[in-house]
Amino acid sequence: MEATTLLNQRHLADAWEELHHQANNGNPLLADSNRMAFADPEFLFRRETRGIRFQLELLKPDLGQSAQGIENTIVVYGSARFQAPEEAAAALDAARRSGDAERVRLAERAVRNAHYYDQARQFARLVARFSNAQEPTNRIHICTGGGPGIMEAANRGAHDEGAPSIGLNITLPHEQSGNRYITPTLSFKFHYFALRKMHFMMRAKALVVFPGGFGTLDELFEVLTLVQTGKTKPAPIILFGTRFWNRLIDFELLIEEGTISPKDLELFHRTDDPQDAWDTIRRFYRL
Repeated sequence: MEATTLLNQRHLADAWEELHHQANNGNPLLADSNRMAFADPEFLFRRETRGIRFQLELLKPDLGQSAQGIENTIVVYGSARFQAPEEAAAALDAARRSGDAERVRLAERAVRNAHYYDQARQFARLVARFSNAQEPTNRIHICTGGGPGIMEAANRGAHDEGAPSIGLNITLPHEQSGNRYITPTLSFKFHYFALRKMHFMMRAKALVVFPGGFGTLDELFEVLTLVQTGKTKPAPIILFGTRFWNRLIDFELLIEEGTISPKDLELFHRTDDPQDAWDTIRRFYRL
C-alpha cells in the first residue's frame, strides 16, 4: 500500500512555506509536544536548532548536484544590476523620450555596462561548448549565484548551448528568485551566505569575477584568502574588466605597504576577453 503522505509531495512543501510565513508574521502555531520534530517548523526555526539547519543546507544541494552528475564547475560572479544589451538599449530609448535628464544618465550608464553581460554570456558559451563534447565525468558546468545581471548572463550562455547550469540563490529582504536560464533541477535556494559560499567552492575548478558590488567583492576576497592561506587548492581566478579592477583596487599599494607579497599577484589573472579567460583555465588544467 502506498503511503498517503510522502515527504516529497508538493503539498507538504507548500504547507511548510505557509507555516514559516505564519511564524515570521507573528502568528505562531500552538505548542504541540506530540508533533514529530522534523515536521515541527517552530522547533526547527529555533536558535538552538540552527546547527541542524546548517547541515540540511549543506546536504540538500550537495545531494542534488551529485545525483545529476555535477562534479566540476566554473563559478561566475558579478553584479546583479547589469542589463542585457538589448534591455539597456530599450531603456535608454524610453528615457530619452521621457525627457528626464537623470533617467537618461542612468540609462546611458546601463548601456556602457551592458557589454559585461554580453561577455559573461560569451564566456559561458565557450565553457558549455567544450563541456558538451566531453564524457559526462569530464564536463565542466557553469555555476552562478542564480540572480539577474551577470549571473543571468552566464546561465544564459550555457543555456544557449543546451548545457545544464547551476544557480545558488539566496533569500534576501527583497525577494530574489532564480533567473529563467538556470536548469530547473539545479536551482537551489539558501538562507545562509556561509553555506552558499561553501557550495560555490566545493566543486569549483575556476572562478571568473566580473565587476560587481559588495557581494561580489566579499566572494572574491574570501576566495583569494582561502587560496593564499592554503585552505583550498590553487585554482584559476580571473578578474574580468581590467579598467574596473585597476581603478577599484591598487594592488601595488598593498605590496608597497607590505600587506601582501609580490607573489600574491600571481593568484589571479586580469583580462577583458572571454576567450583569454577560457584559455587561461584550459592552460591551467591542460585541457
